[in-house]
Amino acid sequence: MIEPASPEVITRAGRLIRGGAAVAFPTETVYGLGANACSDTAVAHIFEIKRRPAFNPLIVHVGSFEEAAMLGDFDRMAYALADAFWPGALSIVVPRRRDCEISLLACAGLDTVAIRVPAHKTARAILAAAQCPIAAPSANASGEVSPTLARHVADSLGDALLIVDDGPCPVGLESTVVACSGGQPVILRPGGITFEAIADIAGPVKVAGEHDDGPVQSPGMLRQHYAPRSPVRLEARSVAPGEALLAFGRHEIDGASEELNLSAGGDLTEAAANLFAMLRALDRPEHSAIAVMAIPEDGLGRAINDRLRRASRPGPWD
Repeated sequence: MIEPASPEVITRAGRLIRGGAAVAFPTETVYGLGANACSDTAVAHIFEIKRRPAFNPLIVHVGSFEEAAMLGDFDRMAYALADAFWPGALSIVVPRRRDCEISLLACAGLDTVAIRVPAHKTARAILAAAQCPIAAPSANASGEVSPTLARHVADSLGDALLIVDDGPCPVGLESTVVACSGGQPVILRPGGITFEAIADIAGPVKVAGEHDDGPVQSPGMLRQHYAPRSPVRLEARSVAPGEALLAFGRHEIDGASEELNLSAGGDLTEAAANLFAMLRALDRPEHSAIAVMAIPEDGLGRAINDRLRRASRPGPWD
């Protein structure tokens, strides 16, 4: 059920999460499906609801750096990134402390834990009410487009669970995930904090490739992820009959069965905020495919293109 983010609803959401139930709530990035990160049963419930592969770790949300430092070992670089971007849209993967209470299931059995301190007032209020770390992947069925509105959650997961509604998510992309384990930081997933902003703090930064060997260390690293049901065609300069167009900037492409523009003015921040909602809006059976115009590969464009590449599926143009 969708309910507005009143003090009463926030208190109830915290009580439900503390008791082992799952609740959907907004963050500045996307809506999350949150449950008690210290409970194996509660974490398993997240995987069950999302139909999520068990080897894909979950991000643990806490209210402060002090709480985060009780769960993971932060080296100098991890601390610098946390100091620069928390609260905010950055998740940091660090080694688990020996006494870490987070469910191993939430960490996919790894010796690391992904942690974020969100900035959204409702997310922070729910964390305070729950009085426990919250594992919270995006509140949608695994592999589907991430939700940026409460109704997106209901469309994907149904309305049997409590969905706390506080309007659209201002960032509209998941958090950037950075691994810090004593060496050069590695961006595992582009997101709401740009590569350039991280490099300003950390210096040289590596970016993980789609086909890197080893276990999946972060959400969003599966080869095909964030996938609409309709085929997605990238770098479009024209449209075929029946194709919808996801545009960017000013253009002269005509003939689409429907068009939505991520940002007519070419603003990557606006495009990021619109991405998932517009993909969902165009993902309808009357369109043969979704043609997507080219997005610049800089700033938030890196994260947008990462999502779009993972959303694309083979089609007759390949």
